[in-house]
Amino acid sequence: MADRLPALFAMDPVHLPGLFPAPLMRRLRAVLDIDPSRVAERYEDFGPLADAEVIVSGWGAPRLDAAALDRAPRLHTVLHAAGSVKPLVADPGWERLTVSSAADANALPVAEYALAAILLAGKGVFTLREVFRAERTFPLGRIHPGVGNFGRTVGIVGASRIGRRVLELLRPFDFRVLLADPYADPAEDLGAELVDLDRLVAEADIVSLHAPDLPETAGLLDAARLASLKDGAVVVNTARGRLVDTGALVAELATGRISAVLDVTHPEPLPQDSPLFTLPNVFLTPHVAGSQGNELARMGLYIVEEAERLAAGRPLAHRVNGDLRWRQA
Repeated sequence: MADRLPALFAMDPVHLPGLFPAPLMRRLRAVLDIDPSRVAERYEDFGPLADAEVIVSGWGAPRLDAAALDRAPRLHTVLHAAGSVKPLVADPGWERLTVSSAADANALPVAEYALAAILLAGKGVFTLREVFRAERTFPLGRIHPGVGNFGRTVGIVGASRIGRRVLELLRPFDFRVLLADPYADPAEDLGAELVDLDRLVAEADIVSLHAPDLPETAGLLDAARLASLKDGAVVVNTARGRLVDTGALVAELATGRISAVLDVTHPEPLPQDSPLFTLPNVFLTPHVAGSQGNELARMGLYIVEEAERLAAGRPLAHRVNGDLRWRQA
């Protein structure tokens, strides 16, 4: 045990038990000299930072800015038990640190949520639920025209890790799938037809957003693109609320022409008087598509396995490419 790498937890301590339940914590402590009773929420004046070679971080982690990096001369690796690393490490840190992220683990439940939303939207479930609640009866054998998933066109915006997982999950179904992503390789078989965003928006019955939150993606679905959606189209957003012009979305939804399944919004949370809470063609959830409950342990498992690779001198499986971090959420 003497050769364990000196390490430090850095996150909001409330997340530690969910990320690392007892069996995972034992595995982690077998390869890292880390104390779960000492968790850095701020790096200022935190003594153990000077000795740490590894930081195991998570949601609520303080930023490794220049001052913190100066106080951590031995630090060489950050294992992040969450998704985005952009707010985690200041630019100087990318020159000296190896950073690994559990973003792939967090992508799985988001993709599952998106798949469920796509299937239910295609079946007309969200709209029919409201009708059923109002009428409280229905004639047996009624056939609902305009719903169903056979041959429906699904548009995926963004070949991100989540977007790619959604594309994989869509393969068994009888969908026509379109993909819009300016960085996607046309030669790569992603199970979708690569098109520009305007064509995707005009042709898709269901548009599912999986692009990163960047300055150039803010308002990606603006008033013009929302207006070009088909009558009856559904927008699914599990990415970031800023990808959609909220005012334009509310205005388009208010006409009843389209519907939306929204797990994220801008702003977040919404003002309590937002029409998105009451519009019958909006299915709104409180940012729950990502890892929740027992799904946190999957992210913890990814980090434990990375720590075991690190201790064994093997390459990390989920290392973040610092040169491409600007394209990530």
